[in-house]
Amino acid sequence: MNTALVIDDDPVVRTLLVHTLRDANWTVLEADDGDRGVELAIQHRPDVIICDLLMPRFNGYQLCRAIRSNQSFFPQPRIIVISSSNYAADRTNSIEAGADDFLLKPVKPVELLHLLELESGTTFIRKTPAISKGATPPDTTYFRRAIGSPPTVRFWGVRGSIATPGESTLKYGGNTTCIEVRADGELIVLDAGTGIRNLGRKLAAEFKTQPIELTILISHTHWDHIQGFPFFIPAYNPQNQVRIKGYEGARVGLQSVLSSQMESPYFPVSMQQLSGYLKIEELKEMQFNIGKVKVTVAFMNHPGICVGYRLDTSGGSIAFLPDNEPHSRLRMAPVTDSAQSYEVLAFAQKQDEKLIEFIRDCDIVIMDSQYDAAEYRSHIGWGHTCVDDAVALAVIAKVKKLYLFHHDPDHDDAKVDSMQDWARELAAIHGSPLQVEAAREGVEVVLNRAAK
Repeated sequence: MNTALVIDDDPVVRTLLVHTLRDANWTVLEADDGDRGVELAIQHRPDVIICDLLMPRFNGYQLCRAIRSNQSFFPQPRIIVISSSNYAADRTNSIEAGADDFLLKPVKPVELLHLLELESGTTFIRKTPAISKGATPPDTTYFRRAIGSPPTVRFWGVRGSIATPGESTLKYGGNTTCIEVRADGELIVLDAGTGIRNLGRKLAAEFKTQPIELTILISHTHWDHIQGFPFFIPAYNPQNQVRIKGYEGARVGLQSVLSSQMESPYFPVSMQQLSGYLKIEELKEMQFNIGKVKVTVAFMNHPGICVGYRLDTSGGSIAFLPDNEPHSRLRMAPVTDSAQSYEVLAFAQKQDEKLIEFIRDCDIVIMDSQYDAAEYRSHIGWGHTCVDDAVALAVIAKVKKLYLFHHDPDHDDAKVDSMQDWARELAAIHGSPLQVEAAREGVEVVLNRAAK
């Protein structure tokens, strides 16, 4: 009898797959996260592994890499990645990470069983690049005291896709994604687009010879979210401590993705030559702490591994959702390949409900609002939100203040103004007290909710 291992953090999906396989006379093992799934795979050597793409601890890419790089597997198991994401890039990246097949959720039992009847399989052997350990971290006691309170949020880059300097973007700014959060003795940077260059210059001028300690949270490694890091001055100072955390892991891990853009011939200084104390961590957990700041993570609907972060601080909560396309809007679009059944739409709605719960009652939500409703119709499947949906999500979640974010490179200041006005009108139509602003470089927001 053949053995299958099912790995999915959604108990409903996992139960369906387990019952389907057992009814077809498979011996079935199950795990609710990738970390446990790898343990079971090594212990039991299943013939087939069916794993979710977006799951805590080990995402599907990481799991594929872990199995394919383990030379004790011979023969290698067949790996089927399943996902609610319908992007071609996710299919391609899954195969390149070591998967044999890719199925779109909700998975139909007959479709899965038919796929298992087909001949397939690979014998990929890949090794994950080692992550350098770095040096002894510096003493940053003075820096932590200087961070001060109450918690503050400052926008350094608000543009999506590509930087757009020029007269038409002077009001909102042309730098790509970067946000600074100072809270409870911690400096947290959200993404490292071109905006991080000016943040680095500001920090160097502010703290001069004092050691700096900060954490950069990467939502995903599309270039507009990491391209500024090679120009981040604090990373070149040997007395500073810079931690980079993220979940990217398709064909290679986070370390390799970040260092590759600094390799010759693209950049004159390699990451290995940076003199600052640098630590890169590919995350597994969906909740962790940075000092006293609680960080919660949710997967976004965007090509590749993309996450949003929620920071709960002593002064209030901040949610950062830079790239996301609502599941319901995408699945309802007639240009998609997936069937428009009630089952599909109901599943999509549940995915959006998870996002609503993720941002519920947030004081500040910084959300992808790249398109207006008319533009979205010609950008379906690109992984971004139209402003109407951003407002609707924020209103339903009872968000206090929404910042429209990831401005399209073709939108000048006047266009962003008009989208801001429309968003405010929509909130008023809904009878919501939601405040709406278009994110603008240089703006600083103070969170002053009384500490609990």
